[in-house]
Amino acid sequence: MQAYISISFSRRQLLNAEVQAIIELLHRYGIKPFVFVDHYSFDKSQEQQMMLQAFADIDQSGFLIAETSEKAIGIGVEVGYAKGKTKPVIYLRKSIAEHSTTVAGASDYQVVYGDIDDLRIQLRQVLEMVSRKYPGYRYK
Repeated sequence: MQAYISISFSRRQLLNAEVQAIIELLHRYGIKPFVFVDHYSFDKSQEQQMMLQAFADIDQSGFLIAETSEKAIGIGVEVGYAKGKTKPVIYLRKSIAEHSTTVAGASDYQVVYGDIDDLRIQLRQVLEMVSRKYPGYRYK
């Protein structure tokens, strides 16, 4: 199974430690992490191709993780698409970051964390819940 990780393209490097923690946890569950912004680079004239690719990658994923500590409109679009496809959505943000009412409102699970260790603890608990829906995905 694949997990689509939705994050701000322009703020990707600011969230590197968080993304690495998410990736490591997913691997421990046997889940393939897919960080869209790490796989593709589109120019401004390729907005349709970009969104078609994002939608195709979400279609190939079992669920979506939205890291919203750095807000981006694209995250909301991706969350909306995933919800329309009945995929579970996990909402993540640092406790000091602004709350996203739209993404939180569309999410199935929420993790508001203080630091990287707190992120790992809370996300592991959520992944335990998610993994119950998908036999064979357990913490290793």
